[in-house]
Amino acid sequence: MLSYSMRFKMRDSSSKRVMVTGGAGFLGSHLCERLIARGDEVLCIDNFYTGRRSNLATILQHPRFELMRHDVTFPLYVEVDEIYNLACPASPIHYQADPVQTTKTNVHGSINALGLAKRVKARIFQASTSEVYGDPEVHPQQESYWGRVNPIGLRSCYDEGKRCAETLFFDYHRQHHVEIKVGRIFNTYGPRMHPNDGRVVSNFIMQALQNDPITIYGKGAQTRSFCYVDDLLEAVTRFMATPAVLIGPMNLGSETEVTVADLAETVIELTGSRSKLRQLPLPADDPMQRKPDISLARKELAWAPTTSLTDGLKKTIEYFDNLLRSASIKNQQTR
Repeated sequence: MLSYSMRFKMRDSSSKRVMVTGGAGFLGSHLCERLIARGDEVLCIDNFYTGRRSNLATILQHPRFELMRHDVTFPLYVEVDEIYNLACPASPIHYQADPVQTTKTNVHGSINALGLAKRVKARIFQASTSEVYGDPEVHPQQESYWGRVNPIGLRSCYDEGKRCAETLFFDYHRQHHVEIKVGRIFNTYGPRMHPNDGRVVSNFIMQALQNDPITIYGKGAQTRSFCYVDDLLEAVTRFMATPAVLIGPMNLGSETEVTVADLAETVIELTGSRSKLRQLPLPADDPMQRKPDISLARKELAWAPTTSLTDGLKKTIEYFDNLLRSASIKNQQTR
């Protein structure tokens, strides 16, 4: 197999050399596929803390794809035209398991990615998050809202880590003229979500498919807005292609707001499950409302999600159903 540097030297002059950090994760793997499909050379960086090689099965052998095991908290010296910085566990279970490393990934990882962008003059996208708004007092959330975040809570490693990452991106832009794009990603779902990541969509589907009780916190009155992965990445790639003066931050997500309890009932209906709802106490700092104002994305990207929650959930349910069936067959074969 040709080395990364040799393959990139042989690239078509019309294609871009794109690095995706966290590229073996849920969002990253879909993004890598999308970039390959449009003709780019893709270097996928992942330390496999939550990412999985199986997520990249469709492109692992593609001649324009390269996978590198690397921790973004350490510098990386490569030649690229664009960088998508997606590296960081995004579910509470995973980012709270090693909160210090989560903060390092957001802060040191951003410094390293931005340093590389500065050196090679690459445009760089930061996958920020709706969590920068914390438990908001403004609804829906606009980009001008500064947020309401607990700086010392259990979620702070992620919330404040992403907020600090945004600070670094804007300071590198102002001080070093790095071309940045900062997207605040709201709840996104779809195939390849980690089955044990603790997020409501994957939790509810896995529990429903196994007819287990579906756990909701409090009465399930919290609201969320769920965007299907294909819609989200269409916005991300459009944003990346906009003129350099448009830097964000820009909300990216769905405006369709549903309660957690209603989501659970929808999943039960779509799966034909016998599951019942089980209420647990509210976790600390869990936002009660979450819905983006995407007026900026509508105006600048001519974009809004097109996949209905029902259609997106059906595709996601099919993925998890196949995952469970495969696991069942493997268990039977090893008995």
